[in-house]
Amino acid sequence: MKLNGKVAVVTGSGRGIGRGLAMRLAQDGAAVVVSDINIENAQKVAAEIEAMGGKSMAIQTDVTKTDQVNELVDKTVAKFGKLDIMVANAGIANIKMSIEMTAEEWNKIMEVNTTGVFLCDTAAARQMIKQGHNGTMGSGGKIINCASIAAHSGFAILAAYSASKFAVRGFTQALAKELGPHKINVNAYCPGIVGTDMWTLIDEKMGPYLGMGKGEVLKEYTKLITAGTVGVPEEVACFVSYLASSDADYMTGQSVMIDGGIVMN
Repeated sequence: MKLNGKVAVVTGSGRGIGRGLAMRLAQDGAAVVVSDINIENAQKVAAEIEAMGGKSMAIQTDVTKTDQVNELVDKTVAKFGKLDIMVANAGIANIKMSIEMTAEEWNKIMEVNTTGVFLCDTAAARQMIKQGHNGTMGSGGKIINCASIAAHSGFAILAAYSASKFAVRGFTQALAKELGPHKINVNAYCPGIVGTDMWTLIDEKMGPYLGMGKGEVLKEYTKLITAGTVGVPEEVACFVSYLASSDADYMTGQSVMIDGGIVMN
């Protein structure tokens, strides 16, 4: 298994894409800390990992709180001795026209999706720098951020979400340059339409704006997918597994679409 001996943290991993990432990294041999604001969900995923013979621990974390993010890293190191991989996956969406959105709603999206990534990345980076490296790229650690196809092309009725993910993409590039001397890779994955609770919410809330009923928005957006089918978390996890491994040591500062061919650059 290519991640044997590695220790990973995955935020927002109590369900959806995050759960898929945690399970895949555990299957690859990593000890996985399942971090989520919902501790019950996190505990279930950690139990699943342990049931298949893996090492895991569940930690409740609000990624917008500096002290909780620092505690997440500290508890990880106390339990497993180090931190090799940080996957900043936690995120939320707000489906609303910009002219209807309040500043509080806008700020909440930015706080979770952008500030949350900043806090997780920098807390992990400080620990990774302390641990050192062997002189080769990637040996200092792997930081992997959740962006979106909305980080490459803004989507109507998802303006705040799009802005937050563009910010993640820019931060990923800048942090990759800052941490390169420490041999730490920083990349992002950009999911498209994935069959999770978030897309159930988007379908429900976007429908009235477009004059569509339940299920029709998802059906319409699926037409944009070159591959012809909605994605599943495991397909995103395949790419994150690559980013976490030594196979991706020469790759940094990139935000790559895993969307079945919706957005092509």
